[in-house]
Amino acid sequence: MKNLRILFAALFMLTFVPLLSLAQEDDQVLRARNGKFALTNAKIYTVTNGIIENGTIVINGGVIEAVGADVTIPADAEVIDCKGREIYPGMIDGGTTLGLSEIGSIAEANDTREFGALTPQMEALTAVNPNSVAIPVTRVSGVTTVWTMPRGGALAGTAASINLFGYTPDQMYAGSKGIVMTFPSTGRGRRFRRLSPAELKKRQERALKQINDAWDKAELYAKIENADEVRSYPEIEALVPVVKGDMMLFIEVNAAKDIIATIDWVKERGYKKVILTGVSEGWRVADKIAESGLSVITGPVQAIPTRQSDAYDAAYANPGIMSKAGVKVALRTMEAENVRNLPYHAGFAAAYGMGREEALKAITINAAEILGIGDQVGSIEVGKKANIFVATGDPFETATKITELFIDGYKVPMTSRQIRLYDEFLNRTPGVDKSKKAIDIKKK
Repeated sequence: MKNLRILFAALFMLTFVPLLSLAQEDDQVLRARNGKFALTNAKIYTVTNGIIENGTIVINGGVIEAVGADVTIPADAEVIDCKGREIYPGMIDGGTTLGLSEIGSIAEANDTREFGALTPQMEALTAVNPNSVAIPVTRVSGVTTVWTMPRGGALAGTAASINLFGYTPDQMYAGSKGIVMTFPSTGRGRRFRRLSPAELKKRQERALKQINDAWDKAELYAKIENADEVRSYPEIEALVPVVKGDMMLFIEVNAAKDIIATIDWVKERGYKKVILTGVSEGWRVADKIAESGLSVITGPVQAIPTRQSDAYDAAYANPGIMSKAGVKVALRTMEAENVRNLPYHAGFAAAYGMGREEALKAITINAAEILGIGDQVGSIEVGKKANIFVATGDPFETATKITELFIDGYKVPMTSRQIRLYDEFLNRTPGVDKSKKAIDIKKK
């Protein structure tokens, strides 16, 4: 145990002390600030109401107070001239472990899984680390909201939407939660490649029975929860809001035949607020998904095909095929440290059949509506939260720079650990002298 403590102490020093040192060297701490802002002369992509070529956005009290081409600028507003730049609603990642996972190789730095297969009562929001160094790295790329979710087990826990600014999880909470469930797969996977088809079928049947038993109990509990002398079962109580239609259920499923089985299961159960997640083979059964009326959060888009016989671009084209079939699609990265790459996942989807407009919706308004927060974020409209960013061009292009960022109306500093390290080594003091004279002096 002593050696283990020494190891953790060393890892802490290596990970966090450089960051603290950089912060101490700054002349002043950069902080987000609230107020009244007027962003002028910008090309505004509202997402839901077209494009305003030369418009103004007024932000006041955390919300968008006015937007349009002929907006009166308040006398007390801080004016930010955005001439030559573009404004977009903050991007939304429909599935991450951001805030729950810090250092992948250290189990103690990850809080995405609980012991046991049925733990729906475990809430991701309570485990979110607002001080995660990955959060500033993500938001300066234009991602302002994410769906952070637990993983592992048949019913892994309760996911939550969070905005990427705040000092506590409650401050970050964006207003929606949902139960995360994994539908039993008929696929072999690495652990089960040696099993026969009959054994694989039995394994799936056992897993499905476990899930059905839990939901049967939840439905019964919903009927008798107000009766006298009812014992408390937290894992069952957590499922009751889904049964009543008050909470969303997110079902992770990927193989084509499993998707069909999931659609049948949802229809049989009669649950109303259900979203399919993963859906990597959705392109094979896109019409069936569209007929079911279920929405989809798919991704990562930058991935390899699920089968060796598939075309190289199967994952890239998957969102577009489902979207064209009539499915409402949002995108996710399923990352912790690289959620910042969300716009490039969308860019791949756009290039491989989805189109730019639909790809932009998939990481803004579609994601917001699927996650149950479409009345607050996802588009630039009067009355919605001021989650927006200003860019030098198309955010799907890697050369584009994000110059201004607002979350909940706060003007968030465009800084992160990576930016500070970049600046530190770009302007080293003392610098590195590579002249021949300096090398000769060192040799002597």
